[in-house]
Amino acid sequence: MKWYQLDAEKVEQKLHVTANRGLTSKQAEERRKQYGENILEAKKNTSKWLIFLKQFQDFMVIVLLAATLIAGLLGEFVDAIAIMFIVMINGFIGFFQEQKAENSLEKLKELSAPMANVMRNERWEKVSSRDVVVGDIVKINSGDRIPADLRIVTSNGMETEESALTGESLPVSKHATAIMNGDIDVQDQANMGFMGTLVTRGSGIGIVVGTGMNTVMGQIASLMAETKKTVTPLEMKLAELGKILIIVAVLLTVLVSGLGIMQGHPMYEMFLAGVSLAVAAIPEGLPAIVTVALSLGVQRMIRKKAIVRKLSAVETLGCASVICSDKTGTMTENQMTVKEIYVNGEYLYVSGDGYQIQGDFFRDKQKVERETPNLENMLLYGMLCNNASLYVKKGKNFIDGDPTDGALLVAARKLGLNAGFAEDFRIVKEFPFDSDRKRMSVVVEDKNGMRFLITKGAPDVLLPRSSFYLDRDGKKLLKNKISSR
Repeated sequence: MKWYQLDAEKVEQKLHVTANRGLTSKQAEERRKQYGENILEAKKNTSKWLIFLKQFQDFMVIVLLAATLIAGLLGEFVDAIAIMFIVMINGFIGFFQEQKAENSLEKLKELSAPMANVMRNERWEKVSSRDVVVGDIVKINSGDRIPADLRIVTSNGMETEESALTGESLPVSKHATAIMNGDIDVQDQANMGFMGTLVTRGSGIGIVVGTGMNTVMGQIASLMAETKKTVTPLEMKLAELGKILIIVAVLLTVLVSGLGIMQGHPMYEMFLAGVSLAVAAIPEGLPAIVTVALSLGVQRMIRKKAIVRKLSAVETLGCASVICSDKTGTMTENQMTVKEIYVNGEYLYVSGDGYQIQGDFFRDKQKVERETPNLENMLLYGMLCNNASLYVKKGKNFIDGDPTDGALLVAARKLGLNAGFAEDFRIVKEFPFDSDRKRMSVVVEDKNGMRFLITKGAPDVLLPRSSFYLDRDGKKLLKNKISSR
């Protein structure tokens, strides 16, 4: 169903629900039985023993196991133990590496919202996201994760960050108007909200049209669970090498045995000599050397924040001659950082990257103190006219909200402004950022009851609406000619 082509009334009719009443508890339970729970279903986990045994299905490893058996039968127990030791090390390295990377689907599950604000029995209720059903009316605000795929019926300057689905790093503006185009991609469905995406600005109300594996996120999870194993170039080459070694070993055995028998040596002795020579010709250390080399490559990629599920896959990247990516920041971390601040007619430079709050302010490599005129007020206003929040997880800082708001919030924290400074002010009213106004505004009341307006947005929109500016000497008239860097 192309829900984006239908207007809100048609969506309500097809799902037998009204936006101002929602579902009853009985209807929600019936639909949960019909559609299932709103969760991403993982493929049944392969047992650890099976993952371990799969490490020994490589053709070269099978050849080595055969060589171990033959060496044992010939009484060469030292050689047999050495070969088996190498094979076991090879198996353990591959096993532990696959165990590290096996949590890729679990990472996708973390993108689903833990709670959702839905209308049940004509009133708003907080329920677990897994209990959301098709037809539920869901209210979403800035900072919320969308619990299921929604057809948006009300949008108040709402924007969502959909980089996990589309690779687009910039937030997408949402509206409630039907889109009459034919087949369009996910990133162009501006009247839809998708499971796991983050609301960065504004608020809205939507009707659930897809849950669990019937969402766009569920389709991605299905692809990950159903990915078929393909043979890498390195595996193909090792398999070919193994076949060549087997042929060479068999020919050596036949040749040595035949020549010995022709010279009058006993057949049994010559057969043993031929087999011993064949075993010696097999490079026992090759699989272990390949595994160790690939493991080193995997560790280097992990340090660069790249997860490799299979050891052999790391070599495939080395075979790539061309990597294509678009210009939208698909390969970035979608983090922004304040690096320069223009205040008092000069540029201040800010150290530190990402969302870590360690950093200082500099003027020509000289550290700037917090008491610099207008600097504290500038960053405080950036904190107040802001919908992002900073939280810590596993010792690292993360942002809930728009990356731009997050960058302003982190810059304020670097100056020493924490949440306590914002508690002295009360947000009376907010005007969310939208594509028409190109600015966000908040009416703020301080502890003395004084109210004032804070606005942030595009310079070409703010400057024509401004009459004065502040520098070290106080308020000055803003001239028509604005110098630009």
